Amino acid sequence: MPGPILPKNALMQLNEIKPGLQYKLLSQTGPVHAPVFVMTVEVNGQLFEGSGPTKKKAKLNSAEKALRSFVQFPNASEAHMAMGRTLTVNTDFTSDQADFPDMLFNGFETQAPPEESFYLGSNGTNGSFSSLGLVEYPLLANSGTTGLSQSSLGLPPTPSVPAFVSPAIAKNPVMILNELRPGLKYDFVSESGESHAKNFAMSVVVDTQTFQGSGRNKKLAKARAAQAALSALFNMQLDQTPSRQPIPREGLQLHLPQVLADAVSGLVVDKFSELTDNFTSPHARRKVLAGIVMTTGTDVKEAQVICVSTGTKCINGEYMSDRGLALNDCHAEIIARRSLLRYLYAQLEHFLSNNREEQQKSIFTRCENKQGFRLKDNVQFHLYISTSPCGDARIFSPHEAAFEDQGDRHPNRKARGQLRTKIESGEGTIPVKVSNTIQTWDGVLQGERLLTMSCSDKIARWNVVGIQGSLMCYFTEPIYFSSIILGSLYHADHLSRAMYQRIADIEDLPQTFNLNRPLLSGISNAEARQPGKAPNFSVNWAVGDQGLEVINAMTGKDDLGRPSRLCKHALYSRWVRLYCKLSQTLRIKGAKPSLYHDAKQAAMEYHAAKQTLTKEFHKAGLGAWVKKPIEQDQFSLQS
Repeated sequence: MPGPILPKNALMQLNEIKPGLQYKLLSQTGPVHAPVFVMTVEVNGQLFEGSGPTKKKAKLNSAEKALRSFVQFPNASEAHMAMGRTLTVNTDFTSDQADFPDMLFNGFETQAPPEESFYLGSNGTNGSFSSLGLVEYPLLANSGTTGLSQSSLGLPPTPSVPAFVSPAIAKNPVMILNELRPGLKYDFVSESGESHAKNFAMSVVVDTQTFQGSGRNKKLAKARAAQAALSALFNMQLDQTPSRQPIPREGLQLHLPQVLADAVSGLVVDKFSELTDNFTSPHARRKVLAGIVMTTGTDVKEAQVICVSTGTKCINGEYMSDRGLALNDCHAEIIARRSLLRYLYAQLEHFLSNNREEQQKSIFTRCENKQGFRLKDNVQFHLYISTSPCGDARIFSPHEAAFEDQGDRHPNRKARGQLRTKIESGEGTIPVKVSNTIQTWDGVLQGERLLTMSCSDKIARWNVVGIQGSLMCYFTEPIYFSSIILGSLYHADHLSRAMYQRIADIEDLPQTFNLNRPLLSGISNAEARQPGKAPNFSVNWAVGDQGLEVINAMTGKDDLGRPSRLCKHALYSRWVRLYCKLSQTLRIKGAKPSLYHDAKQAAMEYHAAKQTLTKEFHKAGLGAWVKKPIEQDQFSLQS
């Protein structure tokens, strides 16, 4: 089957226009290991020089210069393709630039027929828009691009409107919108965010509709607002490099990916601002912020922040608890998921009342067979993390990855997909050692490092066994995240591999379990990298809490030695209460377990799914899952 037609480079284009041209070597300079070749070509009586590390590159550059001098391409996309340019700006995850760069050359545009879409180039990270301004591009179905389309989201297509725009030379969205609707007024909406990551919001009213955009300065926020209007009213869509594109979730799409991602991010950051007195509290200090947002329909304006958390450290081995009183892992996304468990228990507790109105307040509803509960229709949970999760999702070089527009160039590297463990009391991860997967209580107390699986690996596990854990399986079917949204260091290839692609061949899972493929997305206004030492504390908050709980990540308790509201003991006590009161509607039957460990083990389908996952990692040559010492779970509420 023939592959896609590749764009012609400058040499091929020039040869078609002027066949039989002669390229000559003018000079070779530089040391042996880094030569510089200069090639020349004569076109229309004019000599054009090009230089490069190889003769081929030098020839290509000379052909480019020749083309630049006299060819007026019918459209800018064709010209840029011929010049070897892509239609997108390379992604720089750490750049603070937010201005619009100069044109590479003057593109000449023809007006697009009404049925064709326009694409606005944006790298989605630092706000720089494509130097092509407005570029005409063929329909997605045959263009070979991976731009975002309505149809790819399972949504009805936006009606195309003929856009009569003059040749778009170095135009940004504000200029383009001004041509279509002159005299628009942009209003300042708000300023938020921490000092290192300010976020401004601007709005504009077009044809009675209000469009809002945000960015790290007002100019960029205006551009995003204009871009939103162009997208909605004139079918002018965002164009991003493949590595920056959201990957839609499988199944029903209730929201546009980028709109949802930006909304979720904004909600979590705003809630954290509220909880830390506009980031002035000492506990606003953090390296990673995470949060979970719940949606109950298609309107993201009705989304609710369920929990927020910070943290990047794990417990010091000498502080392990054999009574379930210490938190082992205080990484922000792990704490967020434990906070979500508290919320889920609170929602199940509505059924402790015989009052029907009270029960209807819950996000759960009874299953038809009266065995357990399930989430009400359209209830979805979205995980936000301010940076890529530690482990496999973060093992890449962001600056180099920015130039890999066609995806990961080294997918078969041994480092790709490997299970990794966090370093005790520190930051970063290391690959698992095949020989060291069983940890012992006495070994750790004697000085062996306590190993904890990376966040990438834990989230991959949640995509198989669910986020509810084994104890919640007594009451409800598996619950999965609908979205995983990153505030920075988003790379589609690396994140999708870490989250589910490395275990894509998993099979024979128990009936209610599956491999979840949530929406993966970055945000429009990416968070800047935060160098410096990470604090030793972790904070958490969930709906209904008065304020933040602050935990010393090294001890897994607060600074007074009190256990966290998220610890195993606290969650187990809530489970026991529900177990006793709702025993008639349990999905798992049997005698009441006396130990925390026994209660977990009785969720046999959950553990079968977990074992299937562990085998899949092993079968794929990605390593073995490292478990905590079994003594940690051998406790009862009386102990």
